[in-house]
Amino acid sequence: MYSALIAFVLFALWSISVHAQTPFYQGKTITFLVAAKAGDVYDLYPRLLAEYMPKHIPGTPNIIVQNVPGAAGLIGTNQFYNTAKPDGLTLGATYPALYFEQLVGRPEVKFDWNKLIWVGSPVSSKSLMYMRADSPYKSIEDIRTAKTPPKCGATGVTSSAYYMPKLMEDAFGTKFDVVSGYVSGSDIDLAVERGEVICRAFTINAFFAREPFITWRKKNFVRVMYQTGSKPDERLKDVPLFKDFMDKYKTRESTRRLVNVVLASDEIGRPVVLPPGVPADRVKIIRGAFNKTINDPALRTEAKRRRLDIDPAKGEDLDVVAKEVMTTPPDIVERVKTLLGK
Repeated sequence: MYSALIAFVLFALWSISVHAQTPFYQGKTITFLVAAKAGDVYDLYPRLLAEYMPKHIPGTPNIIVQNVPGAAGLIGTNQFYNTAKPDGLTLGATYPALYFEQLVGRPEVKFDWNKLIWVGSPVSSKSLMYMRADSPYKSIEDIRTAKTPPKCGATGVTSSAYYMPKLMEDAFGTKFDVVSGYVSGSDIDLAVERGEVICRAFTINAFFAREPFITWRKKNFVRVMYQTGSKPDERLKDVPLFKDFMDKYKTRESTRRLVNVVLASDEIGRPVVLPPGVPADRVKIIRGAFNKTINDPALRTEAKRRRLDIDPAKGEDLDVVAKEVMTTPPDIVERVKTLLGK
């Protein structure tokens, strides 16, 4: 009897020890909820991470990708924020400028930008605008003086396709006719080929990542009108910087402050997030796995093969930027509202 009791106690202690040593993620599946259409560049980065990240997470969990597109990421981000359990088993990939929606108080927003847990971003989202080369708009000055404004396509107000033309109107005195409501960026590109619209503002890395842009560049189907960032992208050395146009057209200081708030989305890039309430130890695991994954030579090689730029930011740094934009002064918030047609 005494021997049996000792054996039971030893077995119980062994079981507890084994359980304590078993990684939380072992045998589990992580869902990567992507607020974009499958095949969009906002989708390509999470899928790349999903391939290489499991081996950097203790327990080597499986990662599956689920797409919830619509409204420039708003639908998927709302769903992620309100349905993902705080257990570290759901990652989100969202749009970097969705904080606009919360800043201006849109009722459709069902998330709190301040409460998202930032894992990291694989790349910044500096932007450009392409224009059909056969259009009469050869320069920013042509747009400023045109009797008929060029027609650009956009998904929603928090996509750069919408807010960058509006920002140009404020900063440079240009005029655009922005047609919003497309489901995805690829739908806008098809509309450009059909001649429904002739321009689109979006990210530089997307422009060099996939078709139809590879073919478009070979055929000189489009020209690039500007680029954001502090210095030219190596692939766009002859394209003027957005800030250079602000200097040329003597953009007023209040608009420059607005530009700073808007272009903070460049730094946020293509963010990966966790929902609020995830235990600190699991946040540490996921952030560490992201950092290891994004620096994995195998991922870097594959990213290059897929024409995906890698210019990562850590979750802690994104957290700082996210909190800064959410403390935007009221007068600039009013300018953001005007920019978005609020």
